[in-house]
Amino acid sequence: MSFSRFTKIGAGLAAAAVALSACGAAEEEDATGSVSASGATGRTAQEIQDSGKIRLGVFSDKAPFGSVDSNGDYVGYDIEYGEQIAEDLGVEPEWVPVDASARVEFLESDKVDVILANFTVTDERAEKVDFANPYMQVSLGVVSPVAEEITDTDQLADQSLIIVRGTTAESYLDANYPDADVQKYEQYTEATNALIDGRGDAWVTDNTEGLAWAQNHEDFTTGITSLGDPDTIAAAVKKGNTDLLEWLNSELTELPDDFFHGLYEETLLPVYGDQVSPDELVIENGQA
Repeated sequence: MSFSRFTKIGAGLAAAAVALSACGAAEEEDATGSVSASGATGRTAQEIQDSGKIRLGVFSDKAPFGSVDSNGDYVGYDIEYGEQIAEDLGVEPEWVPVDASARVEFLESDKVDVILANFTVTDERAEKVDFANPYMQVSLGVVSPVAEEITDTDQLADQSLIIVRGTTAESYLDANYPDADVQKYEQYTEATNALIDGRGDAWVTDNTEGLAWAQNHEDFTTGITSLGDPDTIAAAVKKGNTDLLEWLNSELTELPDDFFHGLYEETLLPVYGDQVSPDELVIENGQA
């Protein structure tokens, strides 16, 4: 056998090995659902349907939006919306618990297809993920002990403030109260425990969360119910996943006109009572 022929055969075998290796890697990635044929942009709606499952990133400790009940089931406003998404796709939902600070990373690393963890739309986040049209609107609120209620923003600079890392409360305080004493926690339960234990003077969070929590803790109140500009909350997909983004936006327009009002009555009304009008929070058909 001549050297040139041997070289050509060897090159051919090497190329075949590379091709087989690539195929094997692709098959493994598809089996885990972490990488799709669409490459770095995440799974398309069709790929999700073909897999029979959609992975939804949600909170597990933020009632009444996303939490785990005594039976180990996920419940809440965001959960009900996720159930509808899965039903309309014809697949089963897989709930993936996320911390607020990890929501972007879970999309970027393909751990989830959609984030539904009460995700407030901001310009900074929109550089890293793609937001669908909104389904809620929200402002920040300030929760403090009834005995030492904080009712005015002028009081905030002199207080020890508690926030959850990765939330809009963190970015708001960083921008508007850069010298404030701010305690940052990873989880909502850690933040509320710090407030109960007296490790901080007030908890800055979404007003929807603050009102709900204070309703169940009689020694605390949401003395400031609107801090800063109002924001919207939306589902988010991996940056560049226009297929799934368009599917989510289309679904919003096809849902009944009172769909989210119905979710409000089922999951939020029992918590808020007459403290909040549903029209202050709910957005129908993706139209803020």
